[in-house]
Amino acid sequence: MKVLALYSNKGGVGKTAATVNLAYLAAQAGLQTLVCDLDAQSSTTFYFRTKPKLKKEARGFTKKKRAIDNSIKGTDYDNLDLLPADFSHRNLDLVFSRLKNPTKQLHKVFHRLQDEYDLIILDCPPYINILAENIFNAADMLLVPLIPTVLSERTHKQLITFFSKKGYDTAKIHAFLSMVDRRKTLHRDLTELLRTKFDGVFETLIPYSSDVEKMGLHREPINKSTAQSTAASAYQQLWDELYLKLV
Repeated sequence: MKVLALYSNKGGVGKTAATVNLAYLAAQAGLQTLVCDLDAQSSTTFYFRTKPKLKKEARGFTKKKRAIDNSIKGTDYDNLDLLPADFSHRNLDLVFSRLKNPTKQLHKVFHRLQDEYDLIILDCPPYINILAENIFNAADMLLVPLIPTVLSERTHKQLITFFSKKGYDTAKIHAFLSMVDRRKTLHRDLTELLRTKFDGVFETLIPYSSDVEKMGLHREPINKSTAQSTAASAYQQLWDELYLKLV
């Protein structure tokens, strides 16, 4: 079993769209896939047509396997399950901080599921805190969406620096270019800069596309709703590239 974290310490970079589409493509490829929505905003949960609950489901992350099993929901797609977010996830950082080994709680949770899934994909909130360190410990790979801006370059550098200072394996960090408009000279220039400056940047880039923005209307993966679109083709290429690195 592999754990893939879609993570960025900057919001608004296409992280949730990538989570939904990569999870769908993984399931279509025959992998038993679990999407874990760790963001209290519950956008991934919304896309998969599951209503977030307001009760204290966060305790499932600190209890026995049965609590997790009771929280996992099926989706409309074969091989694809969802551990939905709810508003209590805003307290996960506090919950973990009170426990022994507070930065390794998610690793324990996912270890209990290793016989049930081939791939767990995490949609992560944009913070560096105890929850984030749980993610860094649990994930086999961090996949970071980078948009072609100077601020995105800066935040990615901050993430790598944090990994180095804390002793985490920076080789876990991979990235892909997201929301790229190749008509813009600045986007083309910054795309090349980011690829040159950072290791582990995928060749595939995700274009800025209205089809991606319309995912909220369709509430389904773009590779299902508009499978012939340029954006759908880009996500397929991203999955193909990602799969070779995961296996």
